[in-house]
Amino acid sequence: MLSTGALRAHLLAARLAGPVATPREVSLQSYRLFAARDPRVMLGLDPERGWEEPDLLRLMADKCGVSDDPAHVSGPDVIDPERTLAGLDAFAVRLSYAAVRRAPVLFGTGHPHRLLGFYAELADAMSAAGCPVLTPAQGRCIDITARFGVRTYSLDYVRGVAMVREPGARAPGGDTGAHTHSPLPVRVALEAAAEGCGRLPELVVGDHGWVCGAGQLGIEAIGLADTDDPALFVGEAEGRVSVAVPLDDAVRSAYYRPLTRYVLNRACLSQ
Repeated sequence: MLSTGALRAHLLAARLAGPVATPREVSLQSYRLFAARDPRVMLGLDPERGWEEPDLLRLMADKCGVSDDPAHVSGPDVIDPERTLAGLDAFAVRLSYAAVRRAPVLFGTGHPHRLLGFYAELADAMSAAGCPVLTPAQGRCIDITARFGVRTYSLDYVRGVAMVREPGARAPGGDTGAHTHSPLPVRVALEAAAEGCGRLPELVVGDHGWVCGAGQLGIEAIGLADTDDPALFVGEAEGRVSVAVPLDDAVRSAYYRPLTRYVLNRACLSQ
């Protein structure tokens, strides 16, 4: 079993926590956009209260460990590894509860190039524990507004994990997916699940719009979030997201493997 101390050391060495690659300027810009309710950073969340920039900075300092000094406007952002560890422990608890109930689960990521392996290992373990890993709306086309206008993507699943593919991407089943913050994929998947066998997930696991989009619709959701993703932490503060784990969500995919082992051990799902 990977010890807490060993994982803390790995988080810092891999820059998953501690000083991370996300620039302070990018995080602050996200807080400004969120305060203005820009849909690019809302990720499908419709907050109950108004969140101004100072509110968001205090929240992110509490949830992630970033500096709460508004005069600190440049340099790398910082994530407290103790908060990451606490988040991973809470994340494991929710997985364990779902596994005990053999609850249907939906996995989805907007970071397939980095996080597919992390979620896929969890999906394998949940399936082995008797949980149906849902794959609704396979191949469905989704129009998503991107930087250069509306583009049509297709919804695909790899090892039980949903992602979207750009037009002309490799054949379904490969690991080439698009980076997206949109909540539209999870909405399409949930609508298809409701229309098909009528089996909705009791837990959604992922990031970006997969978590906030599901949580906004009242489905329990847990996931990973960087310092420039305030929506997941606002959702957690307002009770729509069960767990938001603060960490850098764009490091090399191999760096997440120790986190997978840790979570599965904590959830008593190791095989």
